[in-house]
Amino acid sequence: MVAESEDYEDESLIIDCPVLVTERLLLRVPHEEDIAELVSLANNPRIAEMLSRMPHPYGETEARSFLSMASLSRHGGSAYAVTLAETGAFVGCAGLNATERGLELGYWVGEPYWRRGYATEAAHALVDLAFRATNINVLHASCRVINPASRRVIHKCGFQYAGQGMLNSLVAGKVPVERYRLDRKTWVSLRTWARL
Repeated sequence: MVAESEDYEDESLIIDCPVLVTERLLLRVPHEEDIAELVSLANNPRIAEMLSRMPHPYGETEARSFLSMASLSRHGGSAYAVTLAETGAFVGCAGLNATERGLELGYWVGEPYWRRGYATEAAHALVDLAFRATNINVLHASCRVINPASRRVIHKCGFQYAGQGMLNSLVAGKVPVERYRLDRKTWVSLRTWARL
């Protein structure tokens, strides 16, 4: 999952929800105690090359910068540490980034935790949060064209393909991405179907 552009200030996109709980996960504000695990998981070129703003190598300085950014809600959106509800283990990060196009879903999960459905579970929670906590009509998502795992997460959340574009990645340079969108009407329909 890539976040396509720099943060964009819009007070209507500010989300005040410090904790989200799912069946297996606890999404919470990242804090100082996460730094060692954050560095351990994020310092992976396989993750960094799929994201736009994650540098590699990723060390304590980058982790502290991320924590500082995550604590600022004035830009809108929200950033979360994704942890296992049962053990508290840090498994990755997810959030809603305020961009000039509106809110955009973003996430990454550390390689030891891949293929367990954690990204999808976190993404579902954030999609619901975006539509419940703001008045947006469309939520955006994007992924590198070479990232089928992220594409599956996006599809499982109900997003519809909206085209391709190019993105500047700190690690990979200018790369092609697929863009997706989910409108409020479709989200409401999907939520209704889930209850049937």
